[in-house]
Amino acid sequence: MFDLNRLRALRAVATHGTVTGAAAALGYTPSAVSQQIAKLERETGSDLLDRQGGKVELTPAAWLLAEAADEVVAVLERTRSRLEEQRDQPTGRLVLAAFPTACRGFAAAGLADLAGRHQALDCRLVEADPNRAISLVARGEADLAVVHDWHNTPLTLPASLSVGELGEDIADVALPAGHPLADRAVVTPYDLRNERWIGQASGAMCHEWLMRSYSSLDTEPDIAYQIEEYESQIALLAAGLGVTVLPRLGRGVLPPTVRVVPMRPTPARRLSAVWRSRAGRRPAVHAALAALRGRFPGAGSARPCGDVARSAQDAG
Repeated sequence: MFDLNRLRALRAVATHGTVTGAAAALGYTPSAVSQQIAKLERETGSDLLDRQGGKVELTPAAWLLAEAADEVVAVLERTRSRLEEQRDQPTGRLVLAAFPTACRGFAAAGLADLAGRHQALDCRLVEADPNRAISLVARGEADLAVVHDWHNTPLTLPASLSVGELGEDIADVALPAGHPLADRAVVTPYDLRNERWIGQASGAMCHEWLMRSYSSLDTEPDIAYQIEEYESQIALLAAGLGVTVLPRLGRGVLPPTVRVVPMRPTPARRLSAVWRSRAGRRPAVHAALAALRGRFPGAGSARPCGDVARSAQDAG
């Protein structure tokens, strides 16, 4: 019999292409991953990695084991779900991945509720942007993820995942207090066409939303400052360096040198939870979804989210 942890290590190397990347994903040191692979090589009597500089290539034997690991993990996950169903209570470990504003906006409180109600459940949290969080769930490194997409930038999910909506998060335009538009009741993208923007880098959902919002105006927003974290964006706003769009979730108290103004059409991002469809019957997943929905801001008035999950094919 092959050790499952060693198979997981090999599977992670196959996914990430390097021992260092596999170690980061698994929460191990690179030397620990290398030791697991070395032991697996001795157990199988086969060379598994062809090391070339900083990267590694899997041998044919390694690919065979990596495919087998996928099948083993799938069987074990189905078995775990059935065992939990028999006990009729959440047990074992549950790893949630969530982006920063979701972590501080409601996910931390949801996990605290979950841990308090289910003592046999070991809850873990990984902060990750939506794209990375989806990858973590698809690879089995997280059980559930909180993700978001904007109304004009739908999220693409692997077919192996299911999705359930949590609610909607509205965003406002944020400007320095002395800006000519700071006292307006509402602004439009046209009003801001000549502004210097504080925004995230290409590939981020917010960046794509901003670019698509201006595509109909035959112009591109001038993103002068590429800042990933909203708290850092607020610091630039307070210094009078540009304008940005700030979601309300996890925003906190703004400094007096910053103003927020509603925008039309209203920028909004849809927050959802995603999980592997084959784990959909697991009581821990159902309990986590209930805890997240219970702590979502304005849960009583947010856009309703049914208990029936949509498949990834229907997600966008």
